[in-house]
Amino acid sequence: MTCEPANPKGCGTVDVWQETFPVRFGAIDKSDKLTLDAVFQFFQEAAICHAENLGVGRQDMGQTGQAWILSRITVLVDRRPDYCETITVRTWPRGSDKLFAMRNYDIRDSSDTPVVRAKSGWLVVDMEKRRPLRPNSLMDKLPSNEGKESLSPDEGGAASLSERSNLQKTAERKALYTDIDYNGHVNNVRYIQWIEDALASRYLEKADKMRLDINYLNEILDGDVIEIFSGKIEDETAAMWNHAFAFEGRKENGQPAFRAELRLTE
Repeated sequence: MTCEPANPKGCGTVDVWQETFPVRFGAIDKSDKLTLDAVFQFFQEAAICHAENLGVGRQDMGQTGQAWILSRITVLVDRRPDYCETITVRTWPRGSDKLFAMRNYDIRDSSDTPVVRAKSGWLVVDMEKRRPLRPNSLMDKLPSNEGKESLSPDEGGAASLSERSNLQKTAERKALYTDIDYNGHVNNVRYIQWIEDALASRYLEKADKMRLDINYLNEILDGDVIEIFSGKIEDETAAMWNHAFAFEGRKENGQPAFRAELRLTE
């Protein structure tokens, strides 16, 4: 069933949320293909709509002073859809792992082949104390979708990333008005744009296959200055890709705000 974003509850409660639409001009780069930050934007909007559909959306959570905050996500792009190509974006809850409520995603082409797949871990946060809570009380409201996985076990996903020692400062960003979302901090999609901008554009424009793993470690607030460090990954996993890079965003006090690893194949 294709769901209606303007009325998330209008289609009745669904275990898997899906929306079908063409890739618009604002979602592509010079290669005429879907960008990585647009993928994150699609996933964010679909997850928000599905939460509303399941009765755990912004207003429902706000009544108890809570909110869903994306903590970590792995996105595998097997093929970048083209401009005007019709795609279907899907998302579904997939149980919990300790403090994390897990959510999967995929993007399918007109032949129903998944071209982008993702797995994420979300935290339930007390917005007054800015502290995570156990999601147990909410999990009963969510479908388990047992056995429905977007990534295979050997592909991993939504895991903790280790600190890397070979990174050099390559960029600096200050969080401004357009970076800040409803929750009062830099939106998860903006981090992806910062990472893209810290890398030479030729790598992204030529890539057709990608993998991005990111951990959101500490929220970035309006006015915060973030130093972005990056470096090439030379371990055994990098051999599977043409290029592999690690990133870390640090606050002025040295506190890490995010860690990410991006792998690309042309």
